[in-house]
Amino acid sequence: MRRLFPVTDQTATSGSGGPLGARGEGGEAAEDREWSLDELAEAYAYPQPDLQPHSQRQAVPQRQADLHPQQQRQADPQQHPDRQRQPHPQPDSQARTGGPRPWLRANMVSTLDGAAQHDGRSQPISTAADMRIFGTLRGLADVVVVGAETVRLEGYRPARARAEFAARRAAAGQAPAPAVAVVTAGLDLDFSLPLFTSPLVPTLILTGAAAPPDRVAAAEKAGVRVVIAGDGMGVEPARAVQALGELGHTRLLTEGGPRLLGQFVAAEVLDELCLTIAPMLTVGDAQRIAGGPSVAVPQRFALASLLEEEGFLFGRYRRP
Repeated sequence: MRRLFPVTDQTATSGSGGPLGARGEGGEAAEDREWSLDELAEAYAYPQPDLQPHSQRQAVPQRQADLHPQQQRQADPQQHPDRQRQPHPQPDSQARTGGPRPWLRANMVSTLDGAAQHDGRSQPISTAADMRIFGTLRGLADVVVVGAETVRLEGYRPARARAEFAARRAAAGQAPAPAVAVVTAGLDLDFSLPLFTSPLVPTLILTGAAAPPDRVAAAEKAGVRVVIAGDGMGVEPARAVQALGELGHTRLLTEGGPRLLGQFVAAEVLDELCLTIAPMLTVGDAQRIAGGPSVAVPQRFALASLLEEEGFLFGRYRRP
């Protein structure tokens, strides 16, 4: 893997002066070796809270992240604390006055002709380096936000604890693995799957206040925490980000699908896009990385970094 951007005094150059790759401490060129997970973790570290663009965030009502009404009853003191059915606390004064806020990052892969999937799945257009970055981004996140359709199509399983990230996560005050938060209106999910029955960190459901009570009960029975992030059937993107922040999740990662990412983009709550460009052409009618109604004015993001390996480009784009 080699670094193409940003160009620094450690970036190797060709005879024509073009960037070829970062050099390690021993002077070896980065393209001659596989980057360690520590190096990737540093390259993809979340920004410090005081660097987050608070002024550009969409204003949302100052309200607590409500639990579903069925979860308002008194919690059994013997239950796991993450599964207690009680209202979340109000945001602290630091969050109200511009302290640490959630940073929403997306991770997607696309072919040269814009396909986000092949045969309904992203794996065929991925590569080993892409999967290393995929694992690194998960290793840095507090929570992985994903749409219900992606859970069904991709066969989502709980995030696992990885020894390589244990010390880093402990130092940051994070759980051993990120939680998974599933965005769904109808809760049409199989709650007998491991994602819901045996996660290391309890899985969350983000839904609307009008979610079907019987499906909420089924989720609760499986040990899932249901969080309300909308007044109707669906989830309001800004409310979802706020609700996760109120639960203490400030490093957010969404892996799609395209419809969910489109909703985050349209609501102007996406802070960063990590995009892998696969050197492949698939044609067909596969979805793009983001779907839904177009925005009135295209949103401009700035290139933060660019890596390359075997023709795959790994870009990071941030909202200016």
